[in-house]
Amino acid sequence: MSSSRAGGLSPDGARWVACCPGFFLPVKVLSRLFRRLFLEGLEALHRAGKLAFFGDLSKLADLDAFKAHLAPLRKADWVVYAKPPFGGPEAVLAYLSRYTHRVAISNHRLVSADAGTVAFRWKDYRIKRGDRMKVMRLPVAEFIRRFLIHVLPSRFHRIRHAGFLANGIRRDRIEKIRRLIDKAPEPDRTTEEDGRTAPDERNLCRACPRCGGAMRIIETFTRGETPKSRAPPWEDAA
Repeated sequence: MSSSRAGGLSPDGARWVACCPGFFLPVKVLSRLFRRLFLEGLEALHRAGKLAFFGDLSKLADLDAFKAHLAPLRKADWVVYAKPPFGGPEAVLAYLSRYTHRVAISNHRLVSADAGTVAFRWKDYRIKRGDRMKVMRLPVAEFIRRFLIHVLPSRFHRIRHAGFLANGIRRDRIEKIRRLIDKAPEPDRTTEEDGRTAPDERNLCRACPRCGGAMRIIETFTRGETPKSRAPPWEDAA
């Protein structure tokens, strides 16, 4: 979504409030947020006794000394690298969908399985050239343990829709937003969100009077206009 269309509904739902350019993930704010979360995470690990210090750093085992050691880092500027994607937002969505709509391991990577061992292919990214695909064999219990790490706990949602995209209000809110920003629905949208065919598209799905099959529109032109298609697609394929 471009910055000219990005934004949200006003509290009363009567107008569209557009965002300023660069609204998404401002680098300075992101850097400070990452700095705070990172340092808070270090302190939490220290309180839980999960950090070990040796040699000259053994004095940092004391919590007060550890906080004093981290104090200068809270004032330093942290750099978080962020840049626009080369392929645009569509490439980002395609990348994320590979993780949100897939299982931990696909079937084509499985090599063999028996009562005691599971063998599967994996890619060794440490190898720069040549064949990076290798075969790993694990005991069945260990393979299942690793697989279940990727399974969300009960009542957790992998994708949660919020705001105007929430399930209960999505359809009405999107229609209102389109009216407010004067944007027509997508031209290739042929079905409603509940799976039913839209009324306009239902009228276009007609049966061929000769063979009875569903006719497909290949071109639309006005009265007196010369069609651009030289021949029907079935004649080109012959």
